[in-house]
Amino acid sequence: MTPLQPRDDLSSVHLGARGRRRARSGVTPTAYDFRRPMQLSREHTRLLEVCLDGFARQLGTVVTSALRTVCTAQLLGVGQQTYAEHVDTLEDQTYAVTIAADPLPELVLLDLPLAAVMSAIDHMLGGAGAGEQPRRALTELESAVVHDLLVGLVAQLGHSLSGIVATTPTLVGVEYDARLVQAVAPGDAVVVATFDLVVEERRHRVTLCLPLAGLHPHLVRAAAPAPVTDREREQRSRAAELVDRRFQDVPVETAVRFRPTRLAPDALTALAVGDVVRLAHRATAPLDVVVGETTFAHATAGTHGARLAALVVGTTKENA
Repeated sequence: MTPLQPRDDLSSVHLGARGRRRARSGVTPTAYDFRRPMQLSREHTRLLEVCLDGFARQLGTVVTSALRTVCTAQLLGVGQQTYAEHVDTLEDQTYAVTIAADPLPELVLLDLPLAAVMSAIDHMLGGAGAGEQPRRALTELESAVVHDLLVGLVAQLGHSLSGIVATTPTLVGVEYDARLVQAVAPGDAVVVATFDLVVEERRHRVTLCLPLAGLHPHLVRAAAPAPVTDREREQRSRAAELVDRRFQDVPVETAVRFRPTRLAPDALTALAVGDVVRLAHRATAPLDVVVGETTFAHATAGTHGARLAALVVGTTKENA
């Protein structure tokens, strides 16, 4: 008897059918990278595409107004990378604009090709902007000429992101080597939007790099469905109140302790019964009331009936 043989055959037939269905649908499995636990969802990608598509239109409008020539810009796509991967795709010599966008904790990086910036300066100074453009750092005069254009682009970025996060971006500085810009850590995840900027039939690749860690909470909040009725709003408010009240009843381990004392390793290894260790805690100083590693209050030691007790003499809020 070979009872396992039919079962193995059925299993292979089932897996083969699954593989054929996957092949017909054109869907291929994607590997999960455990080094990047934060992933940009399809819903968040769509939300970013809508907002940054508006920035693409404003990019074309601002450049057209500054150069007095017809310019267009189009959003090519939005994707997730690490910051190091994004920097590696940029040219060795470029025009990298760093932007502070509070409340985002990290910097935003707007990369403009150096050729596009030089061509824009040529246009604004009365030239044709055609031909081979120099690849070098801008002079002080050239930087002053292009400054208003950058300020306009930074302002439009704030308007475009208003559907996700309320921010007023400000220009921080410019670098000609993107590898020198430490907007975020090299391994941190970022959202990279790629634009196609066309100036008189000359195409330029413009990228916008946004930190995903700081942007993700705002994406979640912006993508969350809003309550549609007053009753639903009331239910959510009631649920939040009950959760908050329940958290007030959760017991936590609390310690009343002296302030830490530092000892050298040789002093610890030489300890014996009867030795006296001098503490760094002053005799007149109160004890710390600690939960985890956070000090919430200060107290003095005492008793309450047959038990040891601590009398709170101050809190961190009062000290602040």
